[in-house]
Amino acid sequence: MITLPKEFETRMQDMLGEAYPAFRRSYEEEGRTALRVNTLKGTREAFLQKALFTGLQEVLWARDGFYYDGAQRPGRHPMHEAGVYYIQEPSAMAPAGYLGVKPGERVLDLCAAPGGKTAQLAADMKNEGLLVCNEIHPARAKILSENVERMGIQNALVTNESPQHLAELFGEYFDCILVDAPCSGEGMFRRNPDATAEWSLANVRLCAERQDEILDCADVMLRAGGRLVYSTCTFAPDENEGSVARFLQRHPAYGLADAALYDGMTAGVPEWAYYGADAAQTEVDLPALSRTVRLFPHLAAGEGHYLAVLRKDGSIPEGFRRPFPGGEQKGMRLKDAKEFAQFQEETLCIDLLAGREDSLLRFGDQLYRMPQDMPSVTGLRVLRPGLHLGTFKKNRFEPSHALALALAAHEVRQCMELYDGTDTQAQAYLGGQTLAASGEKGWHLMTYQGYGIGWGKLAGQIMKNHYPKGLRR
Repeated sequence: MITLPKEFETRMQDMLGEAYPAFRRSYEEEGRTALRVNTLKGTREAFLQKALFTGLQEVLWARDGFYYDGAQRPGRHPMHEAGVYYIQEPSAMAPAGYLGVKPGERVLDLCAAPGGKTAQLAADMKNEGLLVCNEIHPARAKILSENVERMGIQNALVTNESPQHLAELFGEYFDCILVDAPCSGEGMFRRNPDATAEWSLANVRLCAERQDEILDCADVMLRAGGRLVYSTCTFAPDENEGSVARFLQRHPAYGLADAALYDGMTAGVPEWAYYGADAAQTEVDLPALSRTVRLFPHLAAGEGHYLAVLRKDGSIPEGFRRPFPGGEQKGMRLKDAKEFAQFQEETLCIDLLAGREDSLLRFGDQLYRMPQDMPSVTGLRVLRPGLHLGTFKKNRFEPSHALALALAAHEVRQCMELYDGTDTQAQAYLGGQTLAASGEKGWHLMTYQGYGIGWGKLAGQIMKNHYPKGLRR
């Protein structure tokens, strides 16, 4: 039995009443494990046909999410290294789906690490439009960037900035914003019992104040008529109904949209908006807080979560896009990247720049393909300005691991399939070993059941291994 902080238990008893014993018993049970199929790489149907794992069950609120038996280890499977799925806590799959993003939109994931929700948004956008994913903490921003790479996301601008600095630059710029806010983490106590030692009522209050600041920044960046989803992984009313109520009070141009409740979900509780404090005089329509969503572990097959879907009043003319104050990032043309042009002609069956001839961006010896209409990166701490294509070497171009993960077998001239009914070759490749092979010399996309997993370069009958050393097993 997990030992919970006494003040936390007292508050939860008061909030849940007769339901508290069932809530407390949920901490004696194992949390559910789940993965979400990455539809940038293929359909959920194709994934299910491969029958990689047994006993998969759908996550009701995530159309591509599946529970799996915790005894299985999908994180060690080659499909994981190919970005075919993302292992994600089931309740955490809910917020991104409620944002309802569409291809071609400008979307901001403001507190994005480690990247599970970013990957969901990118899949819904089908790699079209601009996805800015930001993380304020440098180490976590690096993890975010690595997951953007593994999932084959091509339209992401990964930044390491404060919400306040982004708000100074991106006024009324985004169509949709996801704020998965830093919180006290009460909803994850079952999964991370050590977090109970860091919990306090004072920290809950501190988190709530920080959430107010982050939401105010999000408001500055959201266009008229835009959509905002706010979410946390805590039960604390001050960080949930309270955060939303305070935001609506400060920003009367917003209203709460209806959010469908799936089996196991419950509605937010308006009476909790000012839990533990005298109800402030407010014009906020508190009954509307029942349109927000809560997930409790004794009711839903997942950990504790909360979300609210907000819509900003107003509209913009069809086709209008507010220009970025610093202008769009200027790119270079293919004729100025001859080594890459030669690589593409020799190695690929597709034109990566089709219709976007000036979308190349060079940082030192690194080459990227920028997302559509990418804003100027001047004054931004950027980790990944789009799809990393590779590195300029002396008189040649070496493709990146990110490019391999963004490609499929039919998009390259030569590939080597690692799966032959067993995972022996795949494990050897992931371990950095060279492989015996035949074919034309040059770059080969290494694939696992058709999914790009890395590069190899054939010389003679030896496939030299270009799987990144930092990822090798």
